[in-house]
Amino acid sequence: MEIEELRGQIDTIDDKLTELFLQRLVVSEEIGKYKRDRGLPVLDKSRERAVLARRTAELQPPYDGYVRMFYRTLFDISRARQSALTAGESPLAADIAHALENSPRKLPARAAVACQGIEGAYSAIACDKLFPGADITFMDSFEGVARAVRGGLCEYGVLPIENNIHGSVLAVYDLMQHHRFAVARAIKLRVSHSLAAKPGTRLADIKEILSHEQAIGQCREFLAKLPGVKVTMCENTAVAARTAAQPPRGDLAAICSTECGVIYGLELLARDIQDSDNNYTRFLCISKELQILEGASRISIMFRVAHRPGSLYEVLSRFATAGLNITKLESRPIPGHDFEFQFYLDADGDIRDPETAAVICSLADCTEQLIFLGAYPE
Repeated sequence: MEIEELRGQIDTIDDKLTELFLQRLVVSEEIGKYKRDRGLPVLDKSRERAVLARRTAELQPPYDGYVRMFYRTLFDISRARQSALTAGESPLAADIAHALENSPRKLPARAAVACQGIEGAYSAIACDKLFPGADITFMDSFEGVARAVRGGLCEYGVLPIENNIHGSVLAVYDLMQHHRFAVARAIKLRVSHSLAAKPGTRLADIKEILSHEQAIGQCREFLAKLPGVKVTMCENTAVAARTAAQPPRGDLAAICSTECGVIYGLELLARDIQDSDNNYTRFLCISKELQILEGASRISIMFRVAHRPGSLYEVLSRFATAGLNITKLESRPIPGHDFEFQFYLDADGDIRDPETAAVICSLADCTEQLIFLGAYPE
């Protein structure tokens, strides 16, 4: 039998499958409405288990496994559709609707903003780009920034979340588990590191270099060319620059931005020392209350799933079904729970679209915990 004839048979079968699938989906919607009206949960595990057992009882390997996979996919699709029918009535849907109605069009030019570090830190540079007239309050730690926003000391906060070379800022992901704040906006800042020291200092004089862990990681190739030089981590690049500017040592240098070197009166011994010219750090602008600004096209959530096979797939499949592109998926261990994880997910999508909002809200029924971090422009 020729391949075209075989493909013709497949096409005929697919036509029937499509018709039957749509019929099944319509009936599934009716079941979803029945459950909604009576306050019943979408997931009926015993029913799904019984269907799987009945459909595979007389099948032999490997076909029983394929049929089981086929029906589990059908179940996922049906549950996703049923959940979407009630998603508009969820507390999250109400929060999103309230934010859409009451949020400003864009960030204010002037605002009280919390940043980690001191003047000249990359967070402060990102803050100035977001808020031209920012009244910055500097905090000793990322947690201090989160607390300042949650406690109402500052309207907004700026936190680094990831670098395209050195990876995620894990401490900020951990903060998201403990402090409820929303993401109002994000910005990518090109990072260009310099080696700076007191005026008159030569590169050959340097015995110790200070900087933040991320900056050190982004300049490995340059540092490898300085054997015998001690590399010490500190709170951030601005603190490193300020320390290098203090007497009496003349053998100390800092990896920092050019702007930072100018602020603390340092001389640049080497410019653009990062491993790659394509070096960007992504910063989040956080707020206490959910704000959805004009042009929001990125959605961020955190969630936990049951510790069982297929639980993460069920979440991800809903994004695939809705055509929403997942741009980042990060996992962090849950303290006190061995080998269990909290997931952080970014996706492209317009939360103003009812179908997109329904998909996000429907995740509540397939997760053990769902935290909507925000929908925001980047």
